[in-house]
Amino acid sequence: MSEMFDAVDALVASRSPLPSAEERKRLRTAHGLTLDEVAGALKVRRATVSAWESTKKPTEPRGPEREAYARLLKQLAELYPAPVPATFTVAPAPAEAETLSTGPAPEAAAMTATENTLTPVPAPVAAAPAAAPRPASTTRTTSTSRRPGARKAAPAGTPAGGTDPRFANGPLAVLDVDADGEVLAYCTGGLVLDVPAKSLPSLVDWTLKEAKLGAPKLSGPGKDADPLLVLTQAALERYGLPATLTQEERLAGRIPEGHKVIKQLVRAEWKLTKRGFGPWARIYRPAHGSERACVQLCIPSWNALDTRHWGAAGQLPPAELARLLGVYASRVMTPRGSTAVTGLELMTALHPATRASEPDADGKRHSEHNPGSLGKDPVDPAPCEAPDGHPVLKDLPRFHVRGPGEKLFEEAYDWARPMTDAECTLRHLVGIDVNMAFAAGANGLNVGLGAATHVQAPVFDPKLPGSWLVDLSHVDLSRVKVGKEWVELDGSLLPSPFTPKGERPTGPAWYATPTVAYAQELGYEVRPIEAWVRHENGRYLDGWYNRLRDAYLATMTDLGVDADLAPADFLAAMDGYKARDPELAIVVSAVKATVKGGLGKLRERPRGEGWRPGEPWRALSRPTWRPDIRAAVISRTRINLHRKIVKHAAFTGQYPIAILSDCVVYASNGPSPLDFLPYREGKPLPGGFKLGVNPGLVKHEGTQTVLWGEEVRERFDAPELNLARYIKDGTVTDVDNGE
Repeated sequence: MSEMFDAVDALVASRSPLPSAEERKRLRTAHGLTLDEVAGALKVRRATVSAWESTKKPTEPRGPEREAYARLLKQLAELYPAPVPATFTVAPAPAEAETLSTGPAPEAAAMTATENTLTPVPAPVAAAPAAAPRPASTTRTTSTSRRPGARKAAPAGTPAGGTDPRFANGPLAVLDVDADGEVLAYCTGGLVLDVPAKSLPSLVDWTLKEAKLGAPKLSGPGKDADPLLVLTQAALERYGLPATLTQEERLAGRIPEGHKVIKQLVRAEWKLTKRGFGPWARIYRPAHGSERACVQLCIPSWNALDTRHWGAAGQLPPAELARLLGVYASRVMTPRGSTAVTGLELMTALHPATRASEPDADGKRHSEHNPGSLGKDPVDPAPCEAPDGHPVLKDLPRFHVRGPGEKLFEEAYDWARPMTDAECTLRHLVGIDVNMAFAAGANGLNVGLGAATHVQAPVFDPKLPGSWLVDLSHVDLSRVKVGKEWVELDGSLLPSPFTPKGERPTGPAWYATPTVAYAQELGYEVRPIEAWVRHENGRYLDGWYNRLRDAYLATMTDLGVDADLAPADFLAAMDGYKARDPELAIVVSAVKATVKGGLGKLRERPRGEGWRPGEPWRALSRPTWRPDIRAAVISRTRINLHRKIVKHAAFTGQYPIAILSDCVVYASNGPSPLDFLPYREGKPLPGGFKLGVNPGLVKHEGTQTVLWGEEVRERFDAPELNLARYIKDGTVTDVDNGE
């Protein structure tokens, strides 16, 4: 009988009801699960799970897979019930001064996270909320009561704030003053709070005690994110702060210490960091145990949001700015300063320097080193890794210029060559750009975690991070290994993979591990003369890469550029994608800047402050000041690009005209990348360039005519002018030439 019952149960389970495809995807992403994880648990292919969630033509699971899938979705539905849209009474027109008007609610925009989300932290990637318009000017009668911090109407269909009750109102708020002089806090999800605080010290108190702003930590040993307040010009004036900075204050990066608002903070026993009260001010009291009391301010009118990375974000209405920054905060982290600062802080947030130890004999826990982190103490670079002026080089003669045999010089490509006669007969120059190239270079990279060890005449180990003095001048690009086979190429049309300018090395030079390993990969022997290696190492940047990749892919998906698009569909989707939601397009720009800026901060140079060569500067006190890690990422990024170029040349006989960082220009008969990339039946050349939105894949950067390229080079009398710099829109000026 039991076998019959089992068979009946299986028969019933094989017809288990399932929610819609949209709901299946929502439940999976709400729990932070990837397609691969679900596929692995159900013992099916990733594509199968993706098809179950397809909104265009979903397929239905069968047999035991359906039973298990239904069980999974049922449990997730209990954890993440479907949101019920809030309903609000629409107020009469402002002319009827009897009620509180919040303006019309926008149509709900259903945006979902990308299918390729792979976030290694507890918080799942959040879907971007619909844009919320700024509420209309509020009017009320004296009978209308307002509790401090009371909720106002949120647009229907927008998600609520954080799931952690301590941070129920989200990670941040934009403060503005309405027509009646009341301060309002615009939070994520369209939520608006009344702010009762009349002074900056009381605003800080209200934020910490009543506002319920902040975000949970990104890793177990980490710290919760402090609440962020963004102050508009009206809010600045309300709290006694200048709407803009004077020229002197901009140069100093702060308002004077004698300002009346700073005196108010001091009287209330609040402190400022050493950077003072600037565009990104931090107001705090010393922590007691694990309890932190810190609020960060972002002041757009003081140039807190750099237009190079944040576009016109600083000019947006409060509700729209809250939405934009909220998406960035939920997918990357709450901004801690510039995108560069945030990129660096994200590394630390994912890999804190310390963690709590196991209880000792008395049951007490102590702070101990967190394995896989950079630790809490800075380490000196190897002499070859140190930039000019570093204290480890203070014994060098004054005005000494270090050459390749003394200095590690791993930088991105800036290379170009004259076009051949055959290339001049073609019609177009087509630029392709590697998506998130430096993030892709960080993915899976083994980097040093501790101090370097000096070794003489070492045997090269491609798995050991470090800097190697080795002669690679014997590597001949005319004959290299591609895979397991030797191929003949026109080496004169290829840049050297070992120098940023593409010039062939002339003798021993310092290289990071990925560069030396690539020489071996090309089939040539390497014999290092000496090295600085790091035996304590690990894949420190993996979590950082995953977080930023997921933020980028999720936002691009919201903009209509999905990771699974066919090449032609991808090019079509990329055409004008920024116009579909300009605010989310700004988020994409900020995510990219977070990658590049964070890596740049690993070798931050002195920033004035009376610094002199040979003396330490402020950045050297950070354990995250690691020029060797930056060099390794750039080395691997450049090598990844060269590997694709060689593979493409070996298969097609086509060679690049110019390369600038992650952009490569080819001559082509057609204006599209598909006119020269070797796709066959929709499949790209293995190991070559592939169109797509994922980091490491390429997109169309721009197309100009060959005649344009020749005319530009003739105009500047520069046959090797780097056309990759201008391929996007074709605009070239004398200033751009840099001569």
